[in-house]
Amino acid sequence: MTKKLVSIILLFLLSFVSSGYKKPHTYTIEAERNAYFHNNLGLNYLQDKVYYAAIQEFKIAISLEPNTQASAVYYNNLGDTYMIIGYPGLAEDCYVNALKLYGLNLQYYINLVKCYKQMGILSSRLKEIEIKDNPYNKILKGLMLIESGNKRDGVIMLDEFCALEPDLIITGGIKSYLKNLK
Repeated sequence: MTKKLVSIILLFLLSFVSSGYKKPHTYTIEAERNAYFHNNLGLNYLQDKVYYAAIQEFKIAISLEPNTQASAVYYNNLGDTYMIIGYPGLAEDCYVNALKLYGLNLQYYINLVKCYKQMGILSSRLKEIEIKDNPYNKILKGLMLIESGNKRDGVIMLDEFCALEPDLIITGGIKSYLKNLK
């Protein structure tokens, strides 16, 4: 009986090994790649004017990579979508978050200023902004001055920023913006 039991166990093990049993696959979530995918999907929905789906995809992209330079792009795209559908109050938060994560993209500043203008709070924000503590606020204030009709003072402020920070990435963008403005 023991010989029979041993041979049954051996047959079972042999059939198990020869059956091609494989260890189950493990799946890893690659947040960076998935966030990029969801952002691109959101852009496609935005292009097709499927705004609710675009908003959801941008939110997913942000949740997958919440505190990176890439998520600044996702926040900006979400803000653009809110602006298109007429919710500048929601867009403002998105543009502010984009600037917090990456303050060297001029388009984020421009979008925030346009948002303030659409909300009708450009002049009040202009009065509140302090440039002493944060040199990047010179960019914001310069753009706000230009958008509010005070082109001369806005250009001077942006020129001052360019003179003080000639080596920053954003400086080239500001110079190009000023050339196109004139």
